[in-house]
Amino acid sequence: MKESDKKRIAEEFRNCVLGTIRRIEEVDTYRPFHAALLSDEALFWSRFERSFSTSFGQRVVEEISKIVVLSGGATDASRQKETEIAIDVAVDNAISDHISTLRSGNRMNWIETLQSIDSIEKQGINAHQRVISDLWWKKNGIDHFMSIKTVKPNIDQTAVAKTDLLRLKLNDPACKVYFGLYYNPCGEDKASYAFNPPKGIFDFANDSVVLIGRDYWDVLGGEGTYDTVLGIAREVGMETQVLLASLMDGS
Repeated sequence: MKESDKKRIAEEFRNCVLGTIRRIEEVDTYRPFHAALLSDEALFWSRFERSFSTSFGQRVVEEISKIVVLSGGATDASRQKETEIAIDVAVDNAISDHISTLRSGNRMNWIETLQSIDSIEKQGINAHQRVISDLWWKKNGIDHFMSIKTVKPNIDQTAVAKTDLLRLKLNDPACKVYFGLYYNPCGEDKASYAFNPPKGIFDFANDSVVLIGRDYWDVLGGEGTYDTVLGIAREVGMETQVLLASLMDGS
């Protein structure tokens, strides 16, 4: 990864921390029971972590991911990409039926799902759908689409993401689609992921479209990207942890 890209990623990490500090200094919420039961330090860290996680998960991860794919050889990339597709009504209905079936506990893996839906008899009438992808990039002439979720997504968020990915893939079989969690809260390897709600929608152990942690970053930027990005975060953390410590000391 080029040094200029590393610096841009570092700046995103740094600005996220600084922005969080500004927000919690500007506005405080009156919480009398929290204040009665907890120390000032505990209250500070509670507010800080909640604000930081929201900002980091909603925008910063997307922007850093965009920098990474461009650094990894993508010729173009954008966040919140809108894609207008025209998909056969029968196919679109089959996607909706598939999601409804999943909620009843009848799960198929990703490949079986694609094959099953693609094999249905088409009606020759198109349904027009708009899909918004958290991250899109073009590499080697191929469109890539990723739905980026919090590391513990609920079943509704996951169902919407799978609907979008199926529409994109069945509309353009040449494209590549992914469901991405930028780290694994349960450990390093994908098999250790243990948060159950989204597992009713995807086969987390076997679906190749599901990227978690190291796989997420290495698919975006190539092998070793996860370690590189985490290393940048640690370097920035040496600065930001000193700043946060000084705030707590009142200096």
